[in-house]
Amino acid sequence: MKKLLFVFNPRSGKGQIRQHLMTIVDTFVKGGYEVTVHPTQAQLDAYEKISSRCEDFDAVVCSGGDGTLNEAIKALMVSGKRVPLGYIPSGTMNDFASSLGIPKDMPEAAARIVEGQLVTVDVGSFNDEYFTYIAAFGAFTDVSYETPQQMKNMFGSLAYIMEGMKRLNTAKSYRVTVTHDGETIEDDFIFGMASNSTSVGGFKGLSGTEVLLDDGVFEVLMIRMPKSLAEFQLTINSFLKRELDSKYFVSFKAKQVEFHSDGDLPWTLDGEFGGNCRNVTIKNNYRAVDIFAPKPGTVIAASADEDTVEDTEA
Repeated sequence: MKKLLFVFNPRSGKGQIRQHLMTIVDTFVKGGYEVTVHPTQAQLDAYEKISSRCEDFDAVVCSGGDGTLNEAIKALMVSGKRVPLGYIPSGTMNDFASSLGIPKDMPEAAARIVEGQLVTVDVGSFNDEYFTYIAAFGAFTDVSYETPQQMKNMFGSLAYIMEGMKRLNTAKSYRVTVTHDGETIEDDFIFGMASNSTSVGGFKGLSGTEVLLDDGVFEVLMIRMPKSLAEFQLTINSFLKRELDSKYFVSFKAKQVEFHSDGDLPWTLDGEFGGNCRNVTIKNNYRAVDIFAPKPGTVIAASADEDTVEDTEA
């Protein structure tokens, strides 16, 4: 039998995996796998378990929020082992899972791993760290990890909106110099991101209309600091309409991009705090990880757990 390592975060969302654990494991066994199950015990436990044991398995599956997925992909990148990865999301946004067509319903996500196919995706380098689908700085980027877990459990995605609204009047700008492909841009920005996803924060189309997860480039978007309340409103309107070619935005695709600022710039990597950095180099690692995804044309059933939320812990 093939061997599968299943690492899951028992605290993710409302701990919904407890309701599905036996079904998920049974699905893997019926799919021809001998399964080793490991519930994470603390932050970075998923990373340590996968990086130290992945070479002993034919496949690795992780379940949790963006933090757990980030640890799993980082573990595979650091280990240098090309072991196929499956992902069972347990959150509300699940942007990267959405980009791959992975269902929110956990038992069905497990079935798609057994029945699906492997797709190869790019992975980002952030200085010496790795990220799965987004590195961002500025307005609202701290919402995912500063929103109290109790609020997430009570209000779901509305908790992020409520927490974000508190920051509207305090959004600050950062003087940033951006360099890519021989071009240099310097301006005051309230937000910036390099992403590899068709969905960001639950919003479709913020990265553009032609997003591929294996093309070797990131979609970069930066929002200039509005100079007045009227311009602030126009910026919001353009943002909501996805009119990202207006003068309020800078957008481009790049394999590598550098960010420099005079002061500390707070970054978020896949919804987790990525540190305060003045100099950042983001690189695209072309087709670095193999992930199980549904076969083309697969009909995805609606999730019975639509009110669950992401957990930014391990």
